[in-house]
Amino acid sequence: MTDPSTTASGHGPNWYPDPMGRHEYRWFDGTNWTDQVSSHGRQGTDALAPPTPGPVGPGNEQVARDLKRAGVQSGAVQGGGSLFTEPVLVVNQKAKFIELNNEYSISDQHGNQIGAVRQVGQSTAKKVMRVLSSMDQFMTHKLQVVDANGHVALQLTRPAKFIKSKIVIQDGSGREVGTVVQENAVGKIHFGIMVDDQRIASINGENWRAWNFNIQDSQGTEIARITKTFVGLTKAMFTTADNYVVQIHRPLEEPLRSLVVAAAVSVDTALKQDNRGFN
Repeated sequence: MTDPSTTASGHGPNWYPDPMGRHEYRWFDGTNWTDQVSSHGRQGTDALAPPTPGPVGPGNEQVARDLKRAGVQSGAVQGGGSLFTEPVLVVNQKAKFIELNNEYSISDQHGNQIGAVRQVGQSTAKKVMRVLSSMDQFMTHKLQVVDANGHVALQLTRPAKFIKSKIVIQDGSGREVGTVVQENAVGKIHFGIMVDDQRIASINGENWRAWNFNIQDSQGTEIARITKTFVGLTKAMFTTADNYVVQIHRPLEEPLRSLVVAAAVSVDTALKQDNRGFN
């Protein structure tokens, strides 16, 4: 994985994921980012500003509680301190009474925030629709996974859907890494992880409520695990927050590593944001 802080470095003039996090794309002129932006196919201008990393992490105590609930021993396996080198990722969705933008913090097993996820490119009409109805679940959603400095590492797009979801995952320069494709809508939900139309791994629900998932490679060996942790009765009843612990059992090569890092957010975007009955 290239350093996301150089999102468009070494690339020619083109549209790339907006490193500021406010739009889907921003024009890179081959040397510098410009004020030219685009969302949903509509172009406009927006002045440059420092990138925003996303919601602040939950802190050491909350991360420790999440790890305990997931049965994970902190420090058992050490990592490299970044999104793509840590064996344990704690994903905490920002608690909101009314959710207009999906936001998540990503922490390592020691409570250090190493990334975030932010939704981008939402129109005012879509935000209004989220407040007044659930129709936005059938529309396209775009999210960026950013590092601790707010630089885009991955981009997730869930195209408009009816029943089953598909998540398209791109790197920080907008090149497609792979897709996560929902394969069933009844029973224990499972997804195929696809690269160039080949199924290289799977995400498999372990109960019908779609709480916990194991990730298996093409040989059926578990390589990672996603465990949903309970956010507390008050938050569960009155907010949209979902928290996950992602365990990666062994070092993975690209593109599988990036797809596994994106997996917890992919599952949440595919299922939890569409039907609160899964919570």
